[in-house]
Amino acid sequence: MAEIVTRSLLREAGSDQQVSVASAGTGDWHIGNPAHPGSVRALSAKGYDVSRSPAQQLTSSRLADYDLLIGLDPDNATDINRMLRQRQATGAPEVVLLRDFATGGARGLGVPDPYGQDQVAFDDALGLVEQPCRGLVDHLRQRLAGDVSR
Repeated sequence: MAEIVTRSLLREAGSDQQVSVASAGTGDWHIGNPAHPGSVRALSAKGYDVSRSPAQQLTSSRLADYDLLIGLDPDNATDINRMLRQRQATGAPEVVLLRDFATGGARGLGVPDPYGQDQVAFDDALGLVEQPCRGLVDHLRQRLAGDVSR
């Protein structure tokens, strides 16, 4: 969901040609599968374009492809940092939580995984993703402009 929302917001801001966005899970549970129907329904109901490639897994070999790695929950961030340590990369990308970009004290909080729950959980997860994605896009646009403060 966060990838689709971020892509949409970047497109609206006219920055989609300057920023590459990808989504990958830290586990291998859903590799190759399309987005969950609950995610598709939640996103479609709000007018987001849900066409995208199948689920991928973040691997240590892909870490160097990114400047910023964003976890949806603290466990994701821990897994990403573990991969970075194992790779012993210099110039490693920054690892943050998506909700660190939210306003109103959500720093350090994760987005609950709605998988296996009802549609309301997917709708709620999308609600928790949208505002921090706006903050993320603002942050990325500032970085592009040379202002790296958050």
